[in-house]
Amino acid sequence: MRYLPILLAGRPSLRRFRAVRNPSRSGGRRQSVTLSVAIVLVTGAAVVQSGAPPRMGTTPFDGRTAAGRTIAARTMTVPVDGPAAQTVAIDGVAYPNPLRKANGDAVATAADWEDARRAELLAEFRQNVYGQGLPDAPAPTFTLASTEFPGVVRKVVRITVAGPSGNGSFTLTLFVPKGATKPRGTFLMIDHRGTVGDDPTRSSGYAPVPTILEAGYAFASFKVAEIAPDSRSTYRNKMINLFHPADQALPDNAGRAISAWAWAASRAMDYLQTDPDIDPAKVAVIGHSRSGKAALWAGAQDTRFAAVISNDSGSTGAKPARRGDGGVGAETVAAINDSFPYWFPQTYKAYDDRVGALPVDQHELLALIAPRRVVIGSATEDANADPEGEFLAYTAAAPVYELYGLGDTGLPSSTWPPAADKAFRGPAMSYHLRTGGHGLTAADWNAYLNGDLFAR
Repeated sequence: MRYLPILLAGRPSLRRFRAVRNPSRSGGRRQSVTLSVAIVLVTGAAVVQSGAPPRMGTTPFDGRTAAGRTIAARTMTVPVDGPAAQTVAIDGVAYPNPLRKANGDAVATAADWEDARRAELLAEFRQNVYGQGLPDAPAPTFTLASTEFPGVVRKVVRITVAGPSGNGSFTLTLFVPKGATKPRGTFLMIDHRGTVGDDPTRSSGYAPVPTILEAGYAFASFKVAEIAPDSRSTYRNKMINLFHPADQALPDNAGRAISAWAWAASRAMDYLQTDPDIDPAKVAVIGHSRSGKAALWAGAQDTRFAAVISNDSGSTGAKPARRGDGGVGAETVAAINDSFPYWFPQTYKAYDDRVGALPVDQHELLALIAPRRVVIGSATEDANADPEGEFLAYTAAAPVYELYGLGDTGLPSSTWPPAADKAFRGPAMSYHLRTGGHGLTAADWNAYLNGDLFAR
């Protein structure tokens, strides 16, 4: 039994899709399948792909939407060996199909995804959105200083990298709770605020270090000011100029600040892989707002991160570019490039007023994290980040996760809005919508700390 890429009208609150081979054509060269599907009578989309049937929720399909509206059944036949649809519909708008290879073929298996499609998408994001990153090699060196505190060990790690124009260093601060066993996991924060200190007793909603440690997790962070300062006049001064001549303009497709922050997360991971007091297979990279964009890009590229957490990341994070302002005044591609021209490459600016021409969109960025855990945190009043758009991208990434049998989003329905202040968890996808505005708060951390992020 096979499940094939096909676009269907209707928001994806579907639970099961059954495909039955058409016996009238089974003896020919070109086989087909008959799909009996249910279509929700609201605007949106559902995608059926090869592999096990999509699990868009945790309860059996009951023929009703979240609002109680009935749905109609439709049967259609499509060729097994036909090309994939070029686009999928998300909230009635055409978006690039993550399950369509550059040559038009369908992505039918996880192997197809890993051997071909994943690399294609990464190349497109590098060229058109985030820019070509700084080199991974040569390997960095580490200088470590440890200090004992009651119940916790603080490790201050100086990470040094070498580039053609010299050496540069930045500091990774790691807090490890003492115990007979290793921590339950490690959170690596990309700190764009620069407010995470070296005192394990210091707490804030943004970085509640004592709460994290008491929950049994380790916590690490680095400051983006030591990587690429968050300033249009100085962003090149730390790491970027080690690899690009300081007296020359950057290539149009070279990564800027966001790309450099993501690169630094991977250099921090280089160290975390060597630390004997943590489990390197249980590291989650986390970022809020602008650093949430960097966290997603780091996690999309670096498969060593077991979980990737985006908190209110908005435009060029979890929010689809084709959403525009989402009808709520959200930040657009043009607006973010105008306000922060040093975050993304020149090539991205070419799409300011023609986002429909982008070869990729942010649902595909989230899909690049598969089969590792993607975690999306949004807020009801965060109009600038477009929480509905983040929700739509999250649900639209599920078909790629389903290649691994992990397409259950944890949501009871894919109809917006979901219940607020409740965490939803599938085997590899997690989501919550917090009441309130833009911020990383204690409520968000409660969802992450209690979300069992390192288990299926």
